[in-house]
Amino acid sequence: MKPSTKNKIIIVDDHQLFSQSLELLINSFKDFEVINRFENGKVFLSYLQEQPDAEVDLILLDVNMPVLDGVSTMKWIKENRPDLKVIALSVNDDEEIIIKMITNGAKGYLLKDTSPEIFKEAIISVIEKGFYFTELVSGMLVKKANDDSKKINLKEKEIVFIKHACTEKTYKEIASEMCLSPKTIDGYRECLFDKLEIKTRIGLVLYAIKHKIVLV
Repeated sequence: MKPSTKNKIIIVDDHQLFSQSLELLINSFKDFEVINRFENGKVFLSYLQEQPDAEVDLILLDVNMPVLDGVSTMKWIKENRPDLKVIALSVNDDEEIIIKMITNGAKGYLLKDTSPEIFKEAIISVIEKGFYFTELVSGMLVKKANDDSKKINLKEKEIVFIKHACTEKTYKEIASEMCLSPKTIDGYRECLFDKLEIKTRIGLVLYAIKHKIVLV
């Protein structure tokens, strides 16, 4: 964290009451300040294009917005400003949406009913360490996610399966792609969940990103 200046944060959210309340909360934290708020992805991206040198340490990006939603905004950021750190905000923990946000470069995913304490922990973690995912969202204990002491040997087909799991394909589509039965794919999934000590497909995606099986 910067020793002499406050970390600059931008909020992109179409709900004004939530956005204003979030700004008040962030500005109450030491070393943080909200420098701008935008009501959707389109006006935010216009700002980035008009001010490419604007200093910003963290983006808080709502997933569900009119005009240009969080997923589309993240896709643009991934292609044009991959240096930006983003935490996605949402009212639900839909697995498909979480995976889309993560694979497009989001460094964290928080539910909007997150406590102020967890929220502060998350923004500090993303700025200092580069990521933050709760067990509720990831299905993977943070302690285990950070534990590199245990090397896990993965078979070639397991790695292929993990790469497919990091896309928007359904398990049925993955089975077809790999020329295997859906039952065999279910077996791969359960075996990997057990081997990697994870509980969800989101956890699998996070493992793949952390261990550079896929690059985002």
